[in-house]
Order: sequence, then C-alpha cells, then structure tokens
Amino acid sequence: MTAQPGNPISRRERPAKPALTREGIVATAVAVMRAEGLEKVTMRRLAQELDTGPASLYVYVSNTAELHAAVLDELLGEVDLDPAERGGDWRERLVEVLTSYTKVLFEHPGLARSALTARPSGEHYLRLLESLLALLDKGGVPPVQAAWGVDVLLQFATATAAEHSTCGQSADAEAEWDALTRALHGASENTHPHVHALAGSLLAGSPQARLTWCFQMLINGMARTPVTGC
Repeated sequence: MTAQPGNPISRRERPAKPALTREGIVATAVAVMRAEGLEKVTMRRLAQELDTGPASLYVYVSNTAELHAAVLDELLGEVDLDPAERGGDWRERLVEVLTSYTKVLFEHPGLARSALTARPSGEHYLRLLESLLALLDKGGVPPVQAAWGVDVLLQFATATAAEHSTCGQSADAEAEWDALTRALHGASENTHPHVHALAGSLLAGSPQARLTWCFQMLINGMARTPVTGC
C-alpha cells in the first residue's frame, strides 16, 4: 500500500521491527565500534541504529560501562587460544595467548583504553581465563598464586595495548620519542651515572621482544612468589 499525501500509513501496516535482544544490541555496538570507534558506541547512537528509544536498551544493558564490557567480551572471541591446547613449553604457550590478547586490543585503540576499567564477564572472557589458568596449572604454579597472577598478566597486557594504541594515535609520538632519546643519551655521567651507562639498553629491543620478556618476567616471578595474607 502506497501512502497518499496527507494519509500516513497505519502503524499496523508497517513492517514489524525485530525484537530487541541483548545479543542484538551488543552485535550492533560491535559493528559501530569497528566502523567508527568505541567513542561512538553510546546508548543514543545504538537506539538510532535499532530504531528504538534509548530507554528500551536499559532493559538489556544497565549503562554504557556495561555495554563496553560486553563489546570487549565479544572481541575476546578473536583471541587465539589454540596454544593452550597443543604441546610444548607451557611458558611459551602462555606468552602466545597473552600476546594474541594484546594484539586484539591494540587493533581497537578505544577498546584498549576502555579495557583498563571494563569488567567483562561473558563466555569469551571465561574461556580466556580458563586457558590461562590451565597453562599455569600445567607449569605447577600454586593455585592461589595463579589466581592472583593471571590478573596481573591481563592488567599488564591491557595497559601495554592502551599505551601503544594511544601513542599510535598521537601526532607528536615521533617527536616525543626523539626527545626522550636525546635526553637519555645526553644524561651526564656525573649526575646520572646509571642512566648514562644504560641509555642504550633503556631504548633497546623491539616492542614484541620487550613484551615477550615482560610476560616471561611476570610468569617467573609469579611462580616463585608465595601469596601471604590470604
């Protein structure tokens, strides 16, 4: 039926809108984030995309923070967990999973920064956590040390991704790095002897090499540091 001028189509004759679901809302949020960035993922914007009112979304998602946490959990489905299932050194496999997690966040700068405070609790997060804890168990790390340590590993990976994604978006990143390089190499041997002696080492290593070393350092420390006051 074609509406004539001045004769609006009855609501009963309009195509029915798909029913709202939490899964549909999160899928729409992920699509908006991929296209325009996480800063565009707001309740108002999603309401427009879903042809509804913002108030309708709060039935399924309490607030923007919960929405971003759900988006984060959805993206965690891209983390490569295969290393946890195959053979080989458990430390190396653990580093591979953590590196994959870091790369997923690095590909989405806004999400990396949001992940510093977001609290995902969905199935993808639980699968990631289970894989990490299983690898720590294979390495003989005591359970409580593993439980506390896995939180530190994920915090470090998240902070690293957020830092590098922020630097990558900064127009002044190269100039800031050059300034730091000059400052370290120009440090006086008399006033800053340690900085002077280690200037090259402070700047050495590729981002991947340093990331791997940091994960290994944290894993080794976790295995050797007992939990007290628990």
